[in-house]
Amino acid sequence: MAKGRREVFDVYEAAGRLKVAVAAWRWAAGSGLVPPADAGARLWSRAVVEAVDAEAVRAALPGVVGAGWAADRLSEALGVPLPLRRPRVTPAAVGHLVRAGLLVYLGGEVEFPDVHPEQVAALARRRDLPALLDRHVPLGPDQAARRLGVRRTDFDVLVTKGFIRPSGSVDIDFKRHGGITTVDLYNAEEVALLPVVWPQVDWRGVRTVEAGRRSPLAGLAPVDPEGGGRLLLAGVARIARVGRAAVVNWRRRNDDFPTPVAGSEVHPEFESTAVIAWLLSHEKIAVPTKPPAAHLLFTRPGGGTRTVRLDDPLLTLAEDPSGEDRLTAWSTDAEADALATLTDNEFGGTLRRLTLPGAPGWAVQGGVRLAGRVETGAGGLHVTLAWPAGLRGTASSHPTGGVTRHALPFTAPGEACACQRQECGGLVPVGWCVEHGDAVAPALEWHPGGGLRCTELEEARRLAGVRERRAVG
Repeated sequence: MAKGRREVFDVYEAAGRLKVAVAAWRWAAGSGLVPPADAGARLWSRAVVEAVDAEAVRAALPGVVGAGWAADRLSEALGVPLPLRRPRVTPAAVGHLVRAGLLVYLGGEVEFPDVHPEQVAALARRRDLPALLDRHVPLGPDQAARRLGVRRTDFDVLVTKGFIRPSGSVDIDFKRHGGITTVDLYNAEEVALLPVVWPQVDWRGVRTVEAGRRSPLAGLAPVDPEGGGRLLLAGVARIARVGRAAVVNWRRRNDDFPTPVAGSEVHPEFESTAVIAWLLSHEKIAVPTKPPAAHLLFTRPGGGTRTVRLDDPLLTLAEDPSGEDRLTAWSTDAEADALATLTDNEFGGTLRRLTLPGAPGWAVQGGVRLAGRVETGAGGLHVTLAWPAGLRGTASSHPTGGVTRHALPFTAPGEACACQRQECGGLVPVGWCVEHGDAVAPALEWHPGGGLRCTELEEARRLAGVRERRAVG
């Protein structure tokens, strides 16, 4: 080998050899534009370096962006305004994404690296971005409280009582405000899973407590450091929202189900983290990435319609038509203002369609009012809508919503009947039906399970039963 002739090149030497920016070589290496390091960790042989097209390397990296810019783009991708229970992406989070292999390090501080703008844009377009952030980016206590949807003081109670433990820490230099401070970090997936792992806690009450009030968690017993990390079969069932027998079957049929660490053959105890990991991997539970939402289609006072979205809804239906239905949920200021406008008239608002997970569509013929608007201690806006239960009905399947009108009952419509048949057995006549047309007037009564029901249908069924019993007798 000739004196001074270099046969192995590191990142800086390879970039210098090709007369390209170091960031450009890093991007080429990280994106596969150049062959993998063949002479050791981040070391390339002379033959590999000299075979690389320098112009292609330069063209692949038109520029770099800092961690702050990347963090802002990823935060915007989560939604504007930022969704409920989702903290902003920080520049430090970009460093974690680099270490997870989701972004390529192009220079700068390791904790706050420079990255490729197009790679950031591609990551922002991924539908699983919220799950990726939960999986790879730890949270500080303030961020963890936001992810859980509680006050910082309530999250501190959870930590003190042993419901969750730090997964690491980071030293932060606050400079003018006390110098270097060690801040605990928490696994974001573990934070998000707390309501799943501890279903016995009143999480809705914790999330809606007003500022200055004592934490509802204060009365909870601390988690036993020894036995608190273990679960009986009944505990596993409670987390998975199934019966104990289902867990027994999972254990019998799956060889990879965690092995007991204590207890007896009849009452085995399992290490909780192993069980939770198994439940996740077998899709028996899931990390909540976003709260459920309700969508409400209102009639505008001046005509037309307006859709409003509310997060994490709770619908309470009255058991009597003289009572009142209530819907509580989280809202933005803009949506709450819209609700106030839509319901602020003499007879209240008209709700053409309410859709929310696990419930049929509802419609309310007027009377809807904004009954509450509270800023919670966690910083969110909690609203309550209310309406007379007697005005509630099943929503029409028509895109514009409205109450379904059940017509005269025909328990056995003819073959030529073209009318829509409702779940309760009533018919909604259409003009082209040769049997009924659209001239039949609706006959309705209130009932708690499904809104408005055909009165005449119920009466016809009752009389048919009487006749049948008489014929038998």
